[in-house]
Amino acid sequence: MNNEETLSALTKEELMELIEIYSKNWLAMDGVWFQSIERKLGMDEAMYHDEEAWRRFTVIEAKRIKKFLHLEEQAGLEGLAKALRLRFYANINKDAVEIEGNTLTYTAMDCRVQTARSRKGMPFHPCKSVGIIEYREFAKVIDPRFTCQCVSCYPDITDETCCCKWKFTLEE
Repeated sequence: MNNEETLSALTKEELMELIEIYSKNWLAMDGVWFQSIERKLGMDEAMYHDEEAWRRFTVIEAKRIKKFLHLEEQAGLEGLAKALRLRFYANINKDAVEIEGNTLTYTAMDCRVQTARSRKGMPFHPCKSVGIIEYREFAKVIDPRFTCQCVSCYPDITDETCCCKWKFTLEE
């Protein structure tokens, strides 16, 4: 039995469970390589490599999701909302998307990365600089008219009700 036959034999529920497993595995791999560099070379070096990896990965991810959704070149707020819902970790993190006027606010209510680091007694990942790259570049692939602003993200938490919050503005 080949891989296609194996996947075709799964029920919808089994496929949904497998997607969750894949998402968790990918996120674990992201954390494992980061922590390896962090332990050996320190947080600054790990952050440099994390930023560079996300600079490239987020564009690849956004292009594939945009193609999958058949989004127009300028997909706008609704296109970004749909695309954010299909990111590799979207099904394992709790989030919220709000659209008001020409802005979309994306809020991560909980974050598996920070939860795992806390559980292991590690300091929080200072993810703001990575997030700026990740969310800005993702949004620009979906629609080049977007600007992205960090509202709240560790270490600069301004909203204690969530893990992080990002504001995307569609510039006409």
